[in-house]
This record gives sequence, structure tokens and C-alpha cells, in this order.
Amino acid sequence: MSVHKVIYDTDPGIDDAMALLFLHFSPDVDLVGITTVMGNARIETTTRNALYLKERFNIPCPVAQGASLPLDGTDEEPPAHIHGHNGLGDVALPEVISAKPDTRPAYQFIIDMVRAFPNEICIVAVGRMTNLALALRAAPDIAGLVKQVVIMGGAFGFHGHFGNVSPAAEANIHGDALAADEVFGASWPLTAVGLDVTLETLMLEPYLRDLRAKAGAVGEFIWEITRLYERFYQSFGMPGISVHDSSAVAFLIAPELFKVRRGPIRVVQGGIAHGATIQKDDGKTHRPGAWDNRPSHDVCVDVQREAFLQLYFDTIVRGANG
Repeated sequence: MSVHKVIYDTDPGIDDAMALLFLHFSPDVDLVGITTVMGNARIETTTRNALYLKERFNIPCPVAQGASLPLDGTDEEPPAHIHGHNGLGDVALPEVISAKPDTRPAYQFIIDMVRAFPNEICIVAVGRMTNLALALRAAPDIAGLVKQVVIMGGAFGFHGHFGNVSPAAEANIHGDALAADEVFGASWPLTAVGLDVTLETLMLEPYLRDLRAKAGAVGEFIWEITRLYERFYQSFGMPGISVHDSSAVAFLIAPELFKVRRGPIRVVQGGIAHGATIQKDDGKTHRPGAWDNRPSHDVCVDVQREAFLQLYFDTIVRGANG
């Protein structure tokens, strides 16, 4: 069995927390670090949430606090109507958390770990790409030392999905479009798991109830934090919650469940399509343009939904029951 050494770059976040548990309980994963970024909540909150999850679920890896603003310095209010004011669905959290963050900023933690374990580290990034871009700016050589990068981000038009924060853009990319374009421009093995598959995979309420019943305290926690999240999705007619961040984890541990298309990716900067992700299909010829001399990466275009949902369910239940 191949075990992946993983740095999880995240902005917990309800679905981030669900994906962290997926990583933690996967026998195919050695979680060597958690790095935080602003997004679903401000950086102080996302870092506190990561430390809380580490402490509550006995996750032994370090947590390093990352970027508080995108590369262009733009400050936006977090989406409290989706993730709650505390980032975890407004469930009750302890006032005091004993776990402390690593002394290094997230980008330096990433650099140090990649250099310490050359060609072994997989980065699963499910928030804005700011920490990854800062790491690349400080140490461009790490692109050649990373084993794999899997991001939850983007929307490429498959199954009619182009954006969620705007008609053109997915939230993680829109939140730091410059960072995303720099990350897509790096020559490391990268796969984008975007709305094309995450909006096609829903956890319905009976599924979550079953998980609650069979996964003990872990299942109860997932049930509690998803109450606000489920109401948000129901408010515009969806019958369940979209599985965003855990889809990126699933690609890492079971890539055979996904279909991909390969080609270089650009991110639109500014204007009404700010944050749009556009891939030039390697299988097609175009006139010279902005995609030339950029590395080709994979974009997920389809997923075996039921197999993925079963994988998540089985991993959580098995891990929660020891």
C-alpha cells in the first residue's frame, strides 16, 4: 500500500473539517502538517479551528498559520451565512484550546517540509492558493520537489458548472485569483478538482443521518456542523450538501474514481469574469495566446459519485470506531 505524506492547506470551514477527518482516518495518508489560510473565516478563526480539530480528534501533526489576506491585499468579509461566524456551523466550541501553532508561517512550513522530504510530499489545498503562491515566490525550486498537488478550486464548464460566487468563478480561485494563476503556472504535478465534480456529488440528509448513527462521536460532530451548511444549500433548492473539499482528498487516495482532461490553465484577473478558470485542452490546437509556455495540468471532469460517497462513509466509520 502506498502511503501519501500530506500537507493539508485549508480554511476550516465546514467542508474543510469533513475533509480533514477523511485524511486523518485514511490508512493511505500520513498527515504531516496542516497549514491555514483566510477564506471561510478570518485567519485567526481558521487557525483556531484547525487547532481545535487537531486537539479534539487527536491529530498529531503540526498546524502552521498562513496568509491573512490575498496577494493583492484585498480584504473581504467571510461567508458567515454559509459556515457560521465561528467557521464551523456555529456549533459550541471550547473557549480555551491548549494546542499551539507552529512558529513558522505556513509558506515557510511548506518549503521546509518539501525540502526535508523531496519527492514525497503531497499538498492538498482546499482554500485560497495564497500560501502555495508565497512558497513558490520564496523558493521556486520546491515545484520540482513536490510529489503531487491536488487543489479544490475552479470551474471549467463541465456539467454546466462555471462558478458559485459569480457566474464565472469558484470561491477559492476568486478569493485570490493572482495566487491561483501563479500556482497553475508552476511546473509541479497538479490536479484541479473543481465544481465540475463537486457540485455533481451531494451528501443527502439520509446519508448524513446514517453516518451520524454509525460513526459515533465523529458522526455526531459531522452532523452538527452540517446543519447550517445544509440549510444554506436547501435555500436554493439543492437536496443535500455539495462535497467540495473531500473530493480533493478522494482524488488523492482514489484517482481511478475520476476522469480528467489535461492542458494549461489560466485565471482571469479583474473584470466581470474575475477568477474564471480556463483550460486549453492539450487535444486541441489554437492560435498563439496566453496559455503558451505554461505547464499542462489535469482538471477533473467527471466522478463516480456513489463509489466516492461509499469511500468517504467507510473511511469515517472505520476510523471513528477504531
